[in-house]
Amino acid sequence: MTLVTRTRARAVETLTLDSPDNRNALSATLVGALSDALTDAGKDTDVRAVVLTHTGNTFSAGADLKDPPPPEALVALLRQIVELPKPVVARVTGHVRAGGLGLLAACDIAAASSEATFAFTEVRIGVAPAVISLPLLPRTDPRALSRYYLTGERFDAAQATRTGLLTTHGDDVDATLSPILDGLRRSAPDALAETKRLLTTRVLEAFHRDAADLTALSARLFSSPQAREGMTAFLERRDPAWVV
Repeated sequence: MTLVTRTRARAVETLTLDSPDNRNALSATLVGALSDALTDAGKDTDVRAVVLTHTGNTFSAGADLKDPPPPEALVALLRQIVELPKPVVARVTGHVRAGGLGLLAACDIAAASSEATFAFTEVRIGVAPAVISLPLLPRTDPRALSRYYLTGERFDAAQATRTGLLTTHGDDVDATLSPILDGLRRSAPDALAETKRLLTTRVLEAFHRDAADLTALSARLFSSPQAREGMTAFLERRDPAWVV
C-alpha cells in the first residue's frame, strides 16, 4: 500500500498522507514513506515548495499505537521538514491530534479549513507531547500551550491561528492557500532556501539542545504503567483508571 502519494503542479510537490483507515496515524511505515518522499522533493531542482496534506477527515491522529515509530524516527522526520531546503506548507481540512500537531509546527506555513479541530491528547493516555515540543515550543504561544498541553482540550482553527500553530485558516483552504503558493512560485529558489534558514534558526537550536532528552522522556513515558493503561483504555474505548 502507498501511504504517501505524490503529485505536482507548477513546481509545487504535494505529498498526501493516504492512510485514512487509521486516520493517518504516524506508524513506523508511514513515517518512513514520508521521509523518503521529502528526501526526493528536497533534491529535485524542479520543486519550488512542498505541500503536506491528507486524505480522509483527519490530517493525522498522532502516533500509531499499534505500530509506533521509535521516538528517534519522529525526531528525524520533524527535523527533516524544518531543514528541507524548500518551504513546506501544511494543508489541513480535518482533525489533527497529538503527534500530528508536531508535523504542523515543523512546517514553515500551515493553513486549515475553518472546520478543522486540534488537540494535544497525550496526557489523556498517560504520556506527554515530548518530541513534538521541539518545533512547537519555539513557534507557538506558551500560555496557550500550557492550557492545551495540560488539559487535552479540543480547540478550533481560529484559536490555532491565534496561538501561532496555524498561519491562517478559512472556509476554503485552497482559496486561502492560493496567494501563498503564488508567492512561493514567484520567489527565487536559492533565496527561498536561505530565507528559510534564517527563519528556522531558533527551531533548530531546540533540536540541538533538547532532542536527546525529549527522546528519552518519550521512550520512558510510553513504557510506563500509566501509558499502558491509557493506551489500553483508548483501544477499548473506555475511560482510563485515573479518570475521576
